[in-house]
Amino acid sequence: MDWIIELITSNSVAHAIFIYSFVIAIGMALGKIKIFGISLGSIFVLFVGLAVGHFGAVIDPNILKFIQEFGLILFIFSIGLQVGPSFFSSFKEGGLLLNGLALAIIGLNIVVALAIYYCTGDVKPNEIVGILSGSVTNTPGLGAAQQSLIETLGGEAARPLNESMSMGYAAAYPLGVVGIILSMILVKVIFKVNVESDSKAVEEDREQSLLKPHVVTYEVTNRLIYDCTVERMHGIIDRNFVISRIKKHATGEVIVPKADTKIEDHDLLRIVISVQDEEVFDAVIGHKVEMDWKMEQTPVVSRRIVVTNNAYSGKKIGQLRLPKGYGLNATRVNRAGVELLASANLSLQVGDRITVVGQLDDINRLASNLGNSVKRLNQPNMFMMFIGIFVGILIGSIPIAIPGMTVPMKLGLAGGPLIAAICLGRWGYKIKIVTYTSSSANLMLRELGMCLFLASVGLAAGGKFGVTVFTATGARWVLYGFIITFIPLMIVASLARGKFKMNYGTLMGLISGSTTDPPALAYANKTFNNDAPAVAYSTVYPLTMFMRVITAQILILVLA
Repeated sequence: MDWIIELITSNSVAHAIFIYSFVIAIGMALGKIKIFGISLGSIFVLFVGLAVGHFGAVIDPNILKFIQEFGLILFIFSIGLQVGPSFFSSFKEGGLLLNGLALAIIGLNIVVALAIYYCTGDVKPNEIVGILSGSVTNTPGLGAAQQSLIETLGGEAARPLNESMSMGYAAAYPLGVVGIILSMILVKVIFKVNVESDSKAVEEDREQSLLKPHVVTYEVTNRLIYDCTVERMHGIIDRNFVISRIKKHATGEVIVPKADTKIEDHDLLRIVISVQDEEVFDAVIGHKVEMDWKMEQTPVVSRRIVVTNNAYSGKKIGQLRLPKGYGLNATRVNRAGVELLASANLSLQVGDRITVVGQLDDINRLASNLGNSVKRLNQPNMFMMFIGIFVGILIGSIPIAIPGMTVPMKLGLAGGPLIAAICLGRWGYKIKIVTYTSSSANLMLRELGMCLFLASVGLAAGGKFGVTVFTATGARWVLYGFIITFIPLMIVASLARGKFKMNYGTLMGLISGSTTDPPALAYANKTFNNDAPAVAYSTVYPLTMFMRVITAQILILVLA
């Protein structure tokens, strides 16, 4: 049995991997346990790491530092890739209000934390930053702040400060989740929210959505458009639409229209439009008819093609010249589960699924050009990932001078890769870099990085955790964390519901997203009957994550 004892007590690489595997496995198993229908997920890896560290497990400091920082990079980079495509578009229209309210929550979190720091005098700068990150359940913010201390003070000098920061995070986290969910419940009670009514209102609004294509069949009865070409129709009706098929009244033939195809009296047109534009087409074309196009005996078929050829990433649908080059019409594009109208100006991305209508031979010819290889999408793009990390570390190493600070700030191993990933996710196709990553691959990277980081944080801080947290000091940290969580959320949530009359489902998504808290989102999804919380969560998540990382770094450097 000596080999077992040696494996457990030695300072080898095998020992480190052995301990990490144990911590992560037990932590993930405990994370699946639901309390009142809510599970905390991978955060239990931190608590198991603290327990194992408390009972004497020691990892070589160099190995622990490497695993912690590499895990942080993987975690941050995968988040950036995920939010990149929607990061800038999230500021448009309704997203502007949501992101503004999310920024207000972030600002108030910081104000309350600073008030506690300056008014009580019993908490250190690194501790309040850790408590702040834990109270809003934001692990990347903790990692960014710790990385800033390492780069500013050096690894050895920063180690004890980072340990107490981790303990503040761990102390505040559990009640942070409780405070987030409690704020949702209190808003519901105070404003007497009828969840069923709000859910129905969301469904009614969604029927008017611009994003969801709507398929309608019209019979041409307006004499003013007899003998108009399809191209002329686009000039008459200033809307995005696609005429996918025409059944000629004179011959009964079903055709795929081209730009010069003439529309004649009593032709049947199958048109893909936006719901709210339906009245315009009613007035211009004629009356709607019910027709099952699948029952028509015709060589014209509809197929969905997956874009996997890198050469077409960034190309607009109009540039494909589908009607003239292939005899096809594109009607819809499915991007990450969202249906989009296939307008001529819509730029394609690798991973898009484009629905086309035409003859099967022509569809197969287009499919061979676009790639249409689902298997290829399952292959990870390692070049993109590591070139992105390489650029991210370069960005993170650039010193940024800020007035009033004795040392220049660096975005570090958290902020640099985050910015690089967001930019790659949004504009990578313009420099011919394919950034498509399957949801399962992205989730795997993110969870692996988070588990490695949390296990490292727990193991590093575990030795002093018990004697610090389970004391009067630890109790104050828990209380401070709850105050930082609860007060800003109640202020902004009351403003959103009272002044802006925000739908309760959207409000719950705002609260969950502004604290980047998956358990709270799970509660919101369970409470509400549709995906309104998830939509709001994804709208504010990109900016919130970015601001949590950057503000944590600035706060630790300013206070320290």
